Amino acid sequence: MPPLTSAQAAAPEEAVAPLMRGIAVLRALSEAGGTLSLSDLQHTTALARSTVDRAAATLAVTGYVRLDGRQVTLAPRLMELGNAYLSALRLPALLREPADRLAEELDESVSLAVPDGDAIRFIHQATRRRAVSLSFRIGDRLPAERTAPGPLFAAAWAGEQWQAWRTRQAGDPDGAAFAFLPPRPGPGEDAFRARTAAAQADGWALDDQLIEPGLVALAVLVPVPPGYVPCALSVVSHTSRHSAEELRERLLPRLRAAAEEMAGRLVAAQDGPPAPAAEELASWTGASKQDLGPAFIESLARGLMVVTAFDGGAPLTLSEVAHLTGLPRATARRALITLDHLGYVRTEGREHRLTPRVLDLGYPLLAGTTLSRLAEPHLEALSAEVGESVSLAVLDDGLVRYTARAATRRIMSVDIAVGTRLPAYATSLGRVLLAGLPPAERAAGLDAAAVRALTPDTLTRREDLRAALERAAESGHALVDGELEAGLRSLAVPVRDRDGTTVAACNVAMHSSSRTVEACLDQVLPRLRDTARRIEADLHTAERFVRIARH
Repeated sequence: MPPLTSAQAAAPEEAVAPLMRGIAVLRALSEAGGTLSLSDLQHTTALARSTVDRAAATLAVTGYVRLDGRQVTLAPRLMELGNAYLSALRLPALLREPADRLAEELDESVSLAVPDGDAIRFIHQATRRRAVSLSFRIGDRLPAERTAPGPLFAAAWAGEQWQAWRTRQAGDPDGAAFAFLPPRPGPGEDAFRARTAAAQADGWALDDQLIEPGLVALAVLVPVPPGYVPCALSVVSHTSRHSAEELRERLLPRLRAAAEEMAGRLVAAQDGPPAPAAEELASWTGASKQDLGPAFIESLARGLMVVTAFDGGAPLTLSEVAHLTGLPRATARRALITLDHLGYVRTEGREHRLTPRVLDLGYPLLAGTTLSRLAEPHLEALSAEVGESVSLAVLDDGLVRYTARAATRRIMSVDIAVGTRLPAYATSLGRVLLAGLPPAERAAGLDAAAVRALTPDTLTRREDLRAALERAAESGHALVDGELEAGLRSLAVPVRDRDGTTVAACNVAMHSSSRTVEACLDQVLPRLRDTARRIEADLHTAERFVRIARH
């Protein structure tokens, strides 16, 4: 067995060492920006190389990382761990709609945050896009003393929490541990206590450029009913739009009204149906040991599966964790002991809850992704498999806009750059995207298109195009042969979001001499559908609590 780190050596006797080591790998990747080589992981975690190799291989089987040679990269599926915490919390699902509506009304960024030790943790962001915009992400952790919600939460701190804050301040006065922030000294204890006392008396708190110059924020507590963790609602702006005092004068009444509305939603939800339980067991549980490979560490995978069991929205007993995961009670118990030791689970009597620390496992990094970045590794894999160029595109004002691409290296290949716009009516991508629209929008889009013959084979009669779109809608794919350019053949399928709405399309493009139409349908279409399903799986995980940009 590899030697234990100092943290592992202090672990309870029943802690699962492989689970601790696997989480150390995930934390190292998260703190390094999402990607490290196996050698760098060995150096960063101080684990034996064989241990790092096996942990990475196991995490790849679970879908939490991708292995590309010696490089290890966090994968979107890892977000299901953070999703389990956010689901159990219930606040994001219940409050994001009024938070988004408030951001739209005020034309300012709006955040929801919860306490996390001597810090705050963002659980929802409704960000306004402008030249000077904010880059806070769901899961980001900020020091309480440099935020607007911090004093509101600190008003409830006991003596030991203040002592923990003092210890952190003494050891890290510039906040270097909060990698997301530029290091700078925060307010001292006297100043922070004064802000805390004022927040307790007034019911609101300001951040006047404590996070960084130019940023101002106003926060109030949401009056949460029993059973919920404390939650703060913030509006965040820039000094080019408001001073801190102007923000308070103009927006405090509306912010308080929004917090009261949110409280009403929480009360109503207490009488509603319970949150759904976790949907299914991890896919690896049905695989044979031979399929999983000799490097697979089952105790690591099982421990992470315990985290996903909390997705149902309520604290769980040991028996419930064992039931939801299908694990023996003894195995579930040891995993819970390990997760409690590492700070990812809090145990109160017989009940166990996830803590905000689960979001440290890559969530803020992955929450900042886009659909094109989600799709890229899947496009590259398909391109390598079929030996043709593969693309992702979205509908943009009657045109298809290419947002991601994996090109082949051949003497004769399809050369289209990301950002290229082409007429939707004459491309397989465009026909799939138009076919995915509601019938009225589809008809309007087709009627508005400036249809012209690009080649002798281009469909230009409206009734022919309508029939082509109906076929694409019914079959779930579109094949276009020589209509955009002579000799160019392409096949496309839709990519759908969690609601089943077509948000993008994926295609394979080739010279017509490369494959016959029959070969495209028999050989390429099944692989293309599989690729679209993989992209959708990542998108559905990523967008559960995060707005994923479609570009």
